Formats: sequence, C-alpha cells, structure tokens
Amino acid sequence: MKTLYLECYMGAAGDMLTAALYELLGNNDKKTFLKQINSLGLNNVSITVQSIEKNLIKGTKIHVKIHGHEEHEKNSYHIKHNHLHKNNHTNLKTIGNIISKLKISKKVKDNAINIYNTIAKAEGEAHNKPVTQIHFHEVGEIDAIIDIVSMCLLIDKVSPKQIISSPINIGKGHLHCAHGILPVPAPATANILRNIPIYTNEYDGELCTPTGAAIIKHFVNSFGQMPIMRIKKIGYGMGTRKIETLNCIRAFLGYSDKDVDAANNTVAQLQCNLDDMTGESLSFVSELLLEKDALDVFYTSIQMKKNRPGILFTCICDAGKADFFTKLILKYTSTFGVRKTICNRYILNRKISVQKTPYGNIRIKTGEGFGIKKSKPEFEDIAKIARMKNKTFDKIKKNIKLK
Repeated sequence: MKTLYLECYMGAAGDMLTAALYELLGNNDKKTFLKQINSLGLNNVSITVQSIEKNLIKGTKIHVKIHGHEEHEKNSYHIKHNHLHKNNHTNLKTIGNIISKLKISKKVKDNAINIYNTIAKAEGEAHNKPVTQIHFHEVGEIDAIIDIVSMCLLIDKVSPKQIISSPINIGKGHLHCAHGILPVPAPATANILRNIPIYTNEYDGELCTPTGAAIIKHFVNSFGQMPIMRIKKIGYGMGTRKIETLNCIRAFLGYSDKDVDAANNTVAQLQCNLDDMTGESLSFVSELLLEKDALDVFYTSIQMKKNRPGILFTCICDAGKADFFTKLILKYTSTFGVRKTICNRYILNRKISVQKTPYGNIRIKTGEGFGIKKSKPEFEDIAKIARMKNKTFDKIKKNIKLK
C-alpha cells in the first residue's frame, strides 16, 4: 500500500509540510508544480524553492513573496498592500471566494476550503463566536492560503493510499500574535489538535501552527510509529528557526508491507476495577460498548482491597475514540476512574468473502500477513446451519471445506 509517513518531531507548519512533500516529486513534476502554483491567479505573488543545508543535511525551503517581500520580513509595504484586507483580517467567506477562483481542480479546492473550515471552527470555539463572525489574522494571509493550497495540490500529486504521522511536538512557552501574548499551543491550535497525540520537549516557542495542525488533521489517517514499509523517497522540509536540533519535517514515501494494516495499528486499552456491580449490569455495559464499535470488551477476576473479589473491566477501542468510550464507562459502571494505555498492535489484513457450500452460501473470514494466511467460516453462519440441521456446531464446521 502506498504510504506517506510524516515525522513531526519539530512540529508542523504549512511551509515545512509543503517543502517536505515537494521533495518527494520527480524533477519534471517539481517544475510542473512550481509552474502551476505560480499560475493560480493571485496577483503579485511568487513562490520559489531553495535548496539549503542544515546540520549537514540538505533539504528544501519554500519562499512565498507578496509584492517581493516574505511574511517574516519587517516591511509595512506587505501589510499595507495585502489585497485581502487593509488590516490583514480576513473572514471565511472571503477566503472561500479567493480559493474558488484559483486555477486548480475541484478536489484540491474542496480540500483547501475544508481545512479553512477546521481553522474557523477552532477559532470560533476559542473566541466564543460563530464561524461567520471569525476574522483570521496570520492564517488569513496570502502565504497561508498558498501553504494550504500547495499541500492539497501536492497530496493530490503524490496520491498516497494512507497517510500516517508521528505524534506532534508542539513546543512550549508563549507566542506573540494579533491577539497579544498567548500560551503555546495557541487556543485555536489546541482546539484543532484535540484527539491528536501531541507532546512537548525542551524547545521554547511555537512549533505547531494552526495551519500545520489543520492540514495534519484533515489528511492524516492515523498517528503512531512508522509502520513496516519499504522507503522509496525521503523529503526534508526545512524551517526558518536557527536552533541546534534539525528544524525540519521529514516525509517518507514508500510502500507498507501488504501484510500490515497500518491505519489501524494503534489502539487504546481502557481499564477499571469493579467490586460492586452485578453480572447483569456488567453484561449490559459490555453489550453497549460493543454496539458502539468497541474492538473488544472482557473481564478478568482479581482480588481487590480488603480481600474483596473483583473484576478488571477492559475495553479496547480505536485510540481516537478513547475519550468517547471513557465517558461511557464512567457513566454506565460504578467506577470513579478509568486507566488508559495506548498500545501498538500487529493485525492481519482481513476480508470477508462468500463461499457456496452444501448448506448454502456462508461467509468466510480471511486474514493474511507476515507470510501467514488463514481462513475460517463466520460463527453466526455455522451456528444458524447447526440449529436448522439439528447437528452440532463442530460437525457442521468440519463438513465445510474451505477453498
């Protein structure tokens, strides 16, 4: 499976993501991309790439110039003549109108607008305002639009079947922005990053921008360690900060082993100890969680405080749904707390097929991977036949020869 893995140990910013994916293109595709992005229909805007070296590693830096000046250049001309708005504040409708007129496919436009909708929703939550009243500051500038549109265009060109990201380093401390001095991550960025694994280390400053966070949230299918994959290309998207650590996003493009379902390799294990619930109540909770698509629910007998016999209640679910299932456990059991463990798991690729048998059509579940292939008939189908024929489950199963 064609897989894109994003290594975000130095955060996530739009220009760094764009530069990393740009490096994954072939030489002709790079020229085509630059020509296309510079022909979008935005006046007085130019995009160039620069090959630079940091920590003896060669990578790419993206430069977006408006009226000949970049975002970080302290020049009032950039602010005075930004055609979005004289105060550099832009609403979602204006941005949508700009993107809708660009010379790109509908798919790329839709992705770009959806990313801005994510940012607008997060800003609305942070400021307690509806999306229609949100005015962007930094993320409303032309260079941010270029970052988002470029990423959408590059994803379309690279065309991975799945995108996986490492947990994101968000930095720490405070940042200066249009709203004043805010904590890292900024409130809107923090809202976007909900249910995404993040962390911080010794670097003082903002590493993950709202643009970078929204791009990651929109495109990434799962988060975790790099899956088993055969690397074909590696891209380095360089940042502007001058620090000892290599300030870049690294993108790996390759093919994950067909045996590994990397999009589902991270799960959450939720557990609590119970000693005051009946078997009927526990059965009710278990069925409820499974109906809500928990991956598994089971009990283990334990001995608790005061020599009381108890139950270790365990629910396994997708890591991104851990909060959802935790609330259900807290609501429907007697526990006052739930423990969460994030686990990486190895699973076989699974498919369901239908096989014709002397008893009629039955479903066959097949798992394949790691040089292993095994199949078995679905329990419900065998059980149904056993009841109809008044025979044992094992006898029916034994009489079915799998192809």
